[in-house]
Amino acid sequence: MSVSDLVQLCRLDEVPDGEGRTIDYEGTAYAVFNLEGEFFVLQDQCTHGPGSLGEGIVEDGEVECDFHNGRFKIATGEPTAPPCVAPVAMWEVTLRDGAVWIDPKAALVSGIDF
Repeated sequence: MSVSDLVQLCRLDEVPDGEGRTIDYEGTAYAVFNLEGEFFVLQDQCTHGPGSLGEGIVEDGEVECDFHNGRFKIATGEPTAPPCVAPVAMWEVTLRDGAVWIDPKAALVSGIDF
């Protein structure tokens, strides 16, 4: 990953500990999560329907979709509860200058490039 490919999604203080936020960058919605100071970025849209993961409930390292109540493991994007069966895309996070940065072209699904 080249530093020149990184884009800033949000400031660290915009995402309180134990919560997620939906952040729009150039027409794409990302779900940014803060778990005890460790930040994760997933695709915002649930793989089962139109739910927003950034608006979901965060509990025990998982996010519950606000549409059908399926769940995903925040650290890996893997589904953990039905009706969700497909993983969500995620991005490697770089913390720099008090902000969350990603390479939007370098999405992963369950740790595998796609």
